[in-house]
Amino acid sequence: MPLLELTPDGLYCRAGDFHIDPWAPVARAMVTHAHADRARSGSAAYLTARPGVELVRSRVGDGAEVQPVEYGESVVLGDVQVSLHPAGHILGSAQIRIEHRGEVWVVAGDFNPAPDPTCTAFEPLRCHTFVTEGTFGLPIFRWTPEAELAADIHAWWRTNQEAGRASLLFADPLGKAQRVLARLDASIGPICADSAVEAFNAVYRANGIRLPATQSDAARGALILAPPGADRRAFGTVSTALVSGWMRIRGTRRRQSLDRGFALSDHADWPNLLAAIDATCAETVWVTHGFRGPLVHWLQEHGRRAVAIETRFGEAA
Repeated sequence: MPLLELTPDGLYCRAGDFHIDPWAPVARAMVTHAHADRARSGSAAYLTARPGVELVRSRVGDGAEVQPVEYGESVVLGDVQVSLHPAGHILGSAQIRIEHRGEVWVVAGDFNPAPDPTCTAFEPLRCHTFVTEGTFGLPIFRWTPEAELAADIHAWWRTNQEAGRASLLFADPLGKAQRVLARLDASIGPICADSAVEAFNAVYRANGIRLPATQSDAARGALILAPPGADRRAFGTVSTALVSGWMRIRGTRRRQSLDRGFALSDHADWPNLLAAIDATCAETVWVTHGFRGPLVHWLQEHGRRAVAIETRFGEAA
């Protein structure tokens, strides 16, 4: 029997009696990170990496039992040893390493090996079976170097200032917004943050992550960070842009009535997916969501034992 199995509640480790990122209430949940599709309320107990514990509590409720675990700390659950290791996705994101009688599985959750000043860098882990995401599992998905992307955002911002417009930049409020904010040049003008973004900014700053100062009022010439669902009419005369990996697909910007699109994600792009999988030296790879089929097909063609596993995780950006 494999060390992990797919149940109606999600991935389950019978030897340790815990679920990983369950989508229904369970007795014990190991949480890879605090995005809403991973940290769901209702479980009796949670374990998560210490840097993300406040974020997880904000999802599952202050009254929930949430046990923080240091990166690399070994915890015995039933007949297995479990440890959490950085995933490079958002603050506190973790890969879950499970060892049982000499066999090692790693569940990566969502991850990104690209450098990011807002979270601990991705740690490659060797294992027998690697459970990976496939969110952007197609060769078309290759991110622009982040220094170059920041320069593009700054140029767009300055152009809008010259035209008397504010710059409304849509980004997921947890993770993506902070990843962008950390690279903004505050000398260009004021930076404003929607309340949903600022709530997570506060948690990042409390964890020692350096972010430029933000304000709530949209001043003249400002760059405004807001969630994708924010009403652009509330910000006056603006030029709009979205930071998302989906901006790599031709026509996406036009369909969403945006002036600009910047292709960046807190998920691994195609080259980093393949490099991360290679670094594990895993004999078997499970692909849990995203472009599962193409990634599995590519891995099989290149000599790996790979299978697609159906999960209920939401679409990422």
